[in-house]
Amino acid sequence: MANEAKLQVDGKDLALPIFSGTENEHAIDIANLRAQTGLVTLDPAFMNTASTTSAITFLDGEKGILRYRGIPIEELAEHSSFVETSYLLIYGHLPTRDELKTFSTLLTRHSLIHEDMKRFFDGYPGTAHPMAILSAMVCSLSSFYPESIDAMNVAERDITITRLLSKVRTIAAYAYKKSVGQPFVYPQNHLSYCANFLNMMFSVPAEPYEMNEELVKVMNLLLILHADHEQNCSTSTVRLVGSAQTNLFASIAAGICGLWGPLHGGANQEVVEMLAMIHKDGGDVAKFVGLAKDKKSGFRLMGFGHRVYKNFDPRAKIIKGAADRVLKILNIDDPMLEIAKKLEEVALRDEYFIERKLYPNVDFYSGIIYRAMGFPSSMFTVLFALGRLPGWIAHWKEMIESPTTKIGRPRQIYTGPTLNHYVALDQRK
Repeated sequence: MANEAKLQVDGKDLALPIFSGTENEHAIDIANLRAQTGLVTLDPAFMNTASTTSAITFLDGEKGILRYRGIPIEELAEHSSFVETSYLLIYGHLPTRDELKTFSTLLTRHSLIHEDMKRFFDGYPGTAHPMAILSAMVCSLSSFYPESIDAMNVAERDITITRLLSKVRTIAAYAYKKSVGQPFVYPQNHLSYCANFLNMMFSVPAEPYEMNEELVKVMNLLLILHADHEQNCSTSTVRLVGSAQTNLFASIAAGICGLWGPLHGGANQEVVEMLAMIHKDGGDVAKFVGLAKDKKSGFRLMGFGHRVYKNFDPRAKIIKGAADRVLKILNIDDPMLEIAKKLEEVALRDEYFIERKLYPNVDFYSGIIYRAMGFPSSMFTVLFALGRLPGWIAHWKEMIESPTTKIGRPRQIYTGPTLNHYVALDQRK
């Protein structure tokens, strides 16, 4: 690969440096383009623009590769826990035994939210979407820890990270309890991170909650698989907001709002809503597969294919096995899950889907698992946020600690009216 690219503008040659990453990715550095030529690049949706360099996650969509800090997602899914993976993403290396113990202990100690925050939940109607509550409550955490508002306060950074990672699961569970009118369940210090979350979600004071260790493992797996995914919409939002030296709580709240969109974190909820629609229509899978193949129908099967992966989503390969295990363990008789199985079978065998690489993706399987575990569809995006949290934190930390970070300020190409003049109200037609 050459060290520079040549750009010709108005008969003049401009040399643009070529930057190379550790995985042999290459980028043309246009940082000085406007200063030297008066031009900017136009790249809608940033499809061909690297907004930053990052040492956190490597993703190759063509080859179906996903690695956190160089470690394949397959290895982490098999051997790691969500807490350990969070440490890896945030601090850049797998923790030692002592580091993991200290980190886990801090997460346990900071799981409670301030009692005054419980009153905030009373202000939300029963119809409030849990994502609305989650984003607002995360931002509100900054008011209880004013020392965290200074994003450049290095002494407070680690404890702020720990507080956020620990308390988000409590806030998420409380948001669910509010939506169903059940009493809040306090975290239990003897339980692991994921077991604690499941207990806060599903236990009630009237009867004991029997913890299913297999479901705890699956919860760990789901969160690991969602922990980071490079510069997606929500992660880019966290970095852009954080580039203004915005505190971690507010930056993450912005990321949560970005994730809420149906084209991003809401996709697994749309999968279940699609299954419900097919079931209500009579459950004829062949009919809807036919509609999906007909471009004029306007119908699209949710949970198939991926914007980045042009091969099989590596996370989907892992989560498919988990979905099979969960359905077997719980032995659930759910017609919607039967529809999902039939759709999966079609997608993996039908030449139309194979040729277009429209394989079931991570959203398809995660929606099935969450439904089987008893989570309502309104909580699916919240669960995505819970999993993505360490990735957001890692990117915020990497960005805020980089000496080269500047406040984000994309350019635009103006297409509105040219010079115009104010017209008095009585002269307007």
